Amino acid sequence: MNDSSELTFADLQRHIRQMYFEKDAARGVEGTFMWLMEEVGELSSALRSDDRENLAEEFADVIAWLTTIANVADVDLNAALVNKYGGGCPGCGKLVCVCPDSEKP
Repeated sequence: MNDSSELTFADLQRHIRQMYFEKDAARGVEGTFMWLMEEVGELSSALRSDDRENLAEEFADVIAWLTTIANVADVDLNAALVNKYGGGCPGCGKLVCVCPDSEKP
């Protein structure tokens, strides 16, 4: 990774794998999922506060732990994102979603 101010999902997944994969694989998907859920709870708390710095950190933590699970489960996040969202909304196929509000796009 050349420039730490810009990370693609592919860069991030490689970076997280390099830093943590041995520990993550030993913990497994289930154990790692529990850490993700803890971070989601912390993000929920941060969303209710006025601390923007903490909010940004919690968003980063959630993405990092989700990436960790993808590594342990051998899922290429970049490919998954391109496959599902690269052509627009998976429901209606439009770049700006026109799905009814009653449907999850």
